[in-house]
Amino acid sequence: MIRRTDLERTFRPLGPMVVNAQAPPTSQQLQVQQAQDAQRRELAKRQSRKPTDKNIPDGVEDIVIGDGVQRYRQLREIERTLDATMMRKKLDIQDSVTRTQTPRYGTMRIWISNTAENQPWQSSGMDPDAFDFESDSQATYRVKIQGRLLEEDTDVGLEPEANDGDAEQDKDSDAMEQDGEDTAKKPKSPKRPKMFSHFFKSIIIDFDRPKSLQPDGFTQIEWKRPETPNNPNAPPNTSPEANFSCLEFERKGDENINITINLQRHENPDRFRLSKPLAELLDTDEDDRAGVIMGIWEYVKAMGLQEDDDNRKIICDARLKAIFNADTIFFPYLPQAVLPHLLPLPPLQIPYTIRVDKAYISPPSDSGISPSAYTVFDVQVALEDPLRPMMNAMFRGKDNLEILSTIATLDEQLALIVQAISQSKAKHAFFTSMAKDPVNFVKRWISSQRRDLEVILGEATRGGGEDGVGEEWRRGGKDGVWGSEIARESVSLWLARQKAH
Repeated sequence: MIRRTDLERTFRPLGPMVVNAQAPPTSQQLQVQQAQDAQRRELAKRQSRKPTDKNIPDGVEDIVIGDGVQRYRQLREIERTLDATMMRKKLDIQDSVTRTQTPRYGTMRIWISNTAENQPWQSSGMDPDAFDFESDSQATYRVKIQGRLLEEDTDVGLEPEANDGDAEQDKDSDAMEQDGEDTAKKPKSPKRPKMFSHFFKSIIIDFDRPKSLQPDGFTQIEWKRPETPNNPNAPPNTSPEANFSCLEFERKGDENINITINLQRHENPDRFRLSKPLAELLDTDEDDRAGVIMGIWEYVKAMGLQEDDDNRKIICDARLKAIFNADTIFFPYLPQAVLPHLLPLPPLQIPYTIRVDKAYISPPSDSGISPSAYTVFDVQVALEDPLRPMMNAMFRGKDNLEILSTIATLDEQLALIVQAISQSKAKHAFFTSMAKDPVNFVKRWISSQRRDLEVILGEATRGGGEDGVGEEWRRGGKDGVWGSEIARESVSLWLARQKAH
C-alpha cells in the first residue's frame, strides 16, 4: 500500500490549500503598470473626443436630393421610442423580480461515513478493546461526506451516489439516451446545481480533542469556496476545488473521536442574521440588505415618520431609536447605518462520531448491519431564484453582448458621418453666401476674423471698441497690433489648442 504524507491526505480530492504572501512589485512591473495606466488614460481621452451627436443638423434636407434626411429622422424617432420601451420593460422586470422575490429553500441530504485501515484489531488480530503502547501505530481512518439536493416529493430514502460531479451528470445523460422516446415525453424538471460545494461558502471540521492528543497535531480541517470574479460574463469556475459532491479526508487515529461539521451557507444575495431590535422591527430573523432597507422604508411610510419639509429625513420613534440611536436620520444614510445590525449567519452544525471499532467497520455478517454504515442528515439550503438565470441570459447573454457591441460600433460610425455632413453643410453655406454677394461677404468675413482676434487679445469690451476701427488696427508691421508679441503668442496658443483637438 502506498501511503501519503499528512499534508497530502488533508483533502484527497481537493488538494492542500497554500496561501502565499504577495511579494512587492519590482521596478519593471511598476514601469509596465505605469505604461498600462497611461494607455488607459489616453484611450479614455480619445473616447471623450469622439463625436456622439447622431442628429442631422437642420437645413440639410434643403441641399440634398431625395428624402433620405426625412427617412433617417423617422428611423431615429423609432429608435428613441424602441430604446425607451426596452428600458421601461427592463426596469419593470427588475422591479417585479425584486418585489416578488421570496426565499426558496430545498432539502440537502448529507451522508457521512468512515472507514479504517491498519487498526490494531485489523493488523495484529489483538482484542479491539485492548491498547498497544509499545509499537508505533500506523492506524488511519478516512471520512467521506456526500451531499445531494433532493427533488420535491421524491428521493425519499435514497442512497448516496457512487460517483460525483461530472460522472453523476454523465450517468443521467446515459439514462436519458437509453430511455429514448419515453424519456423525451417526460416533462423536464428545472435545472438545478447538483454539486454539494455549490451551496456552501466554507466547510470547517472541528475535532473534539486537544491538539496535544491528536496523532498528527491537527484539530481542524477547513475548505473555503474559491473566489470568483464579479463579472457576470466571466466563465464559471470548473476547478475540482469549487465543484464536488463528495469530500474525503484521512487522518491518523486508532480511537473513536467526535467531530462537528460546520457548513457556512452560500446565498446570493447574501443574507444576514439581524440584531434583536432590527429583527423585532422587521418581524424576521434573517434577510438581505435590500430586504432590510425596503422593510424599514415601508415601516417609515406606514407610521408617517417622514418630515414634511424634507421627505428624505426620517423622524425616529422609539423602535428606530433603539436601532440607530438618533432622533433623525437621512434615508440615503440607511445602508451604512444598518451595517452594525447585519451579522453573519451561523453555520449549520452536524455532529458526527468517527468510529474505528470492529463493530462499525466490520460487523458480523449475520447481524444485518452494513459495514461503515452511513449516517444521514437533512439540512435546508437556499435555492436560486429561477428568474435570475433567465434575466442574466436575457440581458447579459453572449449573443446580446455581441449585438450591443455591433450597435455601439454602428453608432460611432453614424456620429462620424453626421459630423462630416455638418462640416460639408458649413462649407456649402460658406461658398453659397460668397457666391451671392462676394464683396459684402468678404467684408463680413474679415470683420468676423478681426472680432475673433480681438477676443483672443482681450481688447473687445462690451459697450465700445468691438469693431476694432482704431488706428492701431489699420497699421501693419511690428508696431501694429498684428505684429505684437501678445498677438503672436495668443494665435500660437489658439492653433496649438486646435491641433490638440
